[in-house]
Amino acid sequence: MLTRFDPVASFDQISNELLGALSRRGSSMPIDAYRHEEQWVVRVDLPGVDARSIDLTVDRNVLRIEANRNWQAAEGDLVLAAERPRGNFSRQLMLSEDIDTGAINADYRDGVLTVLLPVAETAKPRKVSVGTGGATVEVQTAPPPTA
Repeated sequence: MLTRFDPVASFDQISNELLGALSRRGSSMPIDAYRHEEQWVVRVDLPGVDARSIDLTVDRNVLRIEANRNWQAAEGDLVLAAERPRGNFSRQLMLSEDIDTGAINADYRDGVLTVLLPVAETAKPRKVSVGTGGATVEVQTAPPPTA
């Protein structure tokens, strides 16, 4: 029997498998983040994660999300594929100074962690009175844009 060996094709296959594994690992905690009215909303995909393994911590302006997903085949199981990422996962989000870190709330439902980050009162738009030679004019001001 003859076997044809193409080193370039083999290298491409190996590199695609390695890079694919790295990209799957890196996207194991994909998020959506957006502002809704007076709060920021972060939704994190964590399918198959036990809610008791989710840990959120806030230290200064960093929100750290940690979760664990484990699965072990039972004795006698014949595993045909084991592609779902498992193990410990973590992600850090830098928070703006405009977030009220003492009022952050989180809820985990249907494999999605939803974190609500309220905007601090001091960062909300407010009216400022401006004097103009005896008359007072109200001017709307807004905080600087947040990242």
